[in-house]
Amino acid sequence: MQASFEAENRLGYRILWWILAVALISGVIVSAIQVVLDARRVSADLNNEAGETIAMVKDAATQAVFSIDADLAKQVVDGLFEREAVHLAQILHTNGEPLSSRSRPMADSAFRPLTNWIFGAERQFRTELVRKGDPAGSVYGYFVVHYDTEPAAHMWLGRAIITFTSVIATAVILGMVLFFVFYMLLTRPLLRIVHSLKQVDPAHPDDRLIGTPAGHEKDELGLWVKATNTLLVAIGDSQKRHREAEDRVSRLARYDQLTGLLSRDSFMELLKADIEESKLNQTLLSVIVCGIDDFKSINDQCGFRTGDMTLQTVADRLLNYLSGSRFTVARLGGDQFVVVEKGLKDGFQAADTAEAILAGISENIGVEGQNISMTATLGIALYPSDAIQPDRLLQSAEQTMMLAKQKGRDHFQFYVASIDQEIRDRKQLEKDLSQALALHQFHLVYQPQINLETKRIIGAEALLRWEHPLRGLVPPDYFIPVAENNGTIVEIGQWVLEQACLQARLWADKGLHLRIAVNLSAVQLRQDRIVDDILSTLKRHSVPAGRLELEVTETSFMTNLSDAVAKLHTLNRAGISIAVDDFGTGYSSLTYLKKMPVQHLKIDKQFIRDLLVNEEDTQIANTIIDLGKSLNLTVIAEGVETAEQECYLSQRGCKLAQGYLFSRPIRPDDFETFVQRFHQKTVENNT
Repeated sequence: MQASFEAENRLGYRILWWILAVALISGVIVSAIQVVLDARRVSADLNNEAGETIAMVKDAATQAVFSIDADLAKQVVDGLFEREAVHLAQILHTNGEPLSSRSRPMADSAFRPLTNWIFGAERQFRTELVRKGDPAGSVYGYFVVHYDTEPAAHMWLGRAIITFTSVIATAVILGMVLFFVFYMLLTRPLLRIVHSLKQVDPAHPDDRLIGTPAGHEKDELGLWVKATNTLLVAIGDSQKRHREAEDRVSRLARYDQLTGLLSRDSFMELLKADIEESKLNQTLLSVIVCGIDDFKSINDQCGFRTGDMTLQTVADRLLNYLSGSRFTVARLGGDQFVVVEKGLKDGFQAADTAEAILAGISENIGVEGQNISMTATLGIALYPSDAIQPDRLLQSAEQTMMLAKQKGRDHFQFYVASIDQEIRDRKQLEKDLSQALALHQFHLVYQPQINLETKRIIGAEALLRWEHPLRGLVPPDYFIPVAENNGTIVEIGQWVLEQACLQARLWADKGLHLRIAVNLSAVQLRQDRIVDDILSTLKRHSVPAGRLELEVTETSFMTNLSDAVAKLHTLNRAGISIAVDDFGTGYSSLTYLKKMPVQHLKIDKQFIRDLLVNEEDTQIANTIIDLGKSLNLTVIAEGVETAEQECYLSQRGCKLAQGYLFSRPIRPDDFETFVQRFHQKTVENNT
């Protein structure tokens, strides 16, 4: 439908042209008839006028020709010329000689050819002059008169023009009046109806029906609008039913009828898109195939209806536990489900999800008065390490699930055996780590920090150790990242702070006033109550704030610089020293040093290990020492193992050092003995 109508296409204008045409044609026909009749009447009037004139002067003309009175004849002839139409007048003897004759030129006119064609140029009349009472055949002469038709034709032409003009004007006025009436009563309402009709959404025609023009509620237009709206509503209902039918068909094709989850085909389409997204974002993706253990026994013992309801419950639990855009849940068929998790950083996240699935499925299900317990076995495949094609990735997860079922129930297994073992070890470590604090498996050791100028011990770094009953001594580099990842580092870190502060007070009671350095994890620093917890711990153990040093790594404050800086400033204002641990291993150390309340820089041991051997490490160590001097910061060297390293660092201006050259990290009692011996040896060397 066009947005607007051209003027010649509008119904009102077409009606106007028809009215004008009909009016004009009718008027012309009627006018022509009137003009013709008027012409006949004018022609008859000319003849009548000539007859009356001749009758009026016939006796005088007869007397003049009888008596051969030229004067009388002249009077008669001259009298006729008082009439404008008389062109020629003659009184003739019987021999044709004129007794009196007079003429004048015929009137000139631009319309003369037309009027001459209609009326003729002139009308000629001739009558015999006889006397009453004379014998028949006594003719004394003839009276001749010629009439010019132009004066009468001119009047007739004027009337004809007026007639035609009035007809045209009447037709135009009538046409405009009829057009206005038609526009107001029909065209304008129709245009409004058309405008309303254009607003109708073809996809949903019943959402916006046509409005009835005002004043036309009960006439034909109103009835037409109502009938159209009824048709639109019927079409809308039909389309709605059609869409619902299509949705039902699509849902039957895309979704599992029993559980409402995605069907296998629909799942594969989404899996392909998820793989493309993971490839673009360079993230991992896991496909977890879940098979219910011994589901056949549920059907056999409780019936298929109960089995179907059990599957529905499992589907609901999966959707509840795995909500969000990161997860896709589908039913592969039978008792098998599949879960896709996107945006993974490593396989451990997939293992966490698998444990959540196992825990959710293992909860008892109440179905129709029956308490059903069940377990599931999961097979996990990772993209891109295990497969990059959707069908191959799913096949890997399915095969892994079947292999896992052969080994037992209620567990998960990864496609690659080495990864599976690594993740199992990691999960077991997490489990053991969560119980280590309660089982008193942690203890602290202390590594002395030496002032290279005075050769005295000025502090100690508290280091956490985990004595596992089966694994033995677990390296901190192995379990600390696990604790940070699962959040147990917060509780463990608080325990370390408590033990360090307690030890600082015990040493102070024995006259050993040392500064205790404690590592502060990035996870701890993000806690809202970390400042209050640290200060309350110092107060609880009556340890001055100046005896505590907190060591933070650059990664501790890189994620939320403003929040970390604010917390560390608060701690520093309370008197606690701040040290940057592993300095030089980050990316923007100088930028952070401008904002951090730092007193100490610790050179990472990887740069000290190859000091004087590796030129780059030596340059980095020198740069950090020079930077500390320029910023008035104390530099502490970690991992000092040889006398040559100590000598070089001392000469370069490094103030403090710690490492195996002086002592390994030792327990508190051994530390007290070490301090006494070290100081005694220093005194002996000085003497």
